[in-house]
Amino acid sequence: MFRGSFEHAIDDKGRLSIPARYREILKRRRERELILVDPLFDACIVAYPIKAWQQIEQNLLSHGNSDRKFREYARLISAHAVESTVDSQGRILIPPQLREKADLRRDVVIVGVLDKIEIWNRERWTSFCAQERDPEDYAGKLAELGIRV
Repeated sequence: MFRGSFEHAIDDKGRLSIPARYREILKRRRERELILVDPLFDACIVAYPIKAWQQIEQNLLSHGNSDRKFREYARLISAHAVESTVDSQGRILIPPQLREKADLRRDVVIVGVLDKIEIWNRERWTSFCAQERDPEDYAGKLAELGIRV
């Protein structure tokens, strides 16, 4: 699982160094391919290890095409999915269209979120973290999942 957050920089060619801790996880899993997507609902880019992305694709396929909103979501998320290989120096290339969509400039924050990695514009991440939240909203949802806080 991916945990923690790290401040990094995107170079002039659009390459981003993956934190060593995350590279080690990928190495243990024998995964060098990440699928980069615009999650549509959040102001970041999400990087899925290939096996996690394949599971998402299987879930999408198993739900069929009967619902219009579902078809639109599957179409949009798949259309903007891009493969990126972790190079020998531990970097991935983030295509310009994804950098633009998430407003990724030089300074970014890389956030581990369980089975995926999120890449945020540093200012947006700071703003997201500073938002006031009602703990009761989270406690109720977590309790539904059997998680006690």
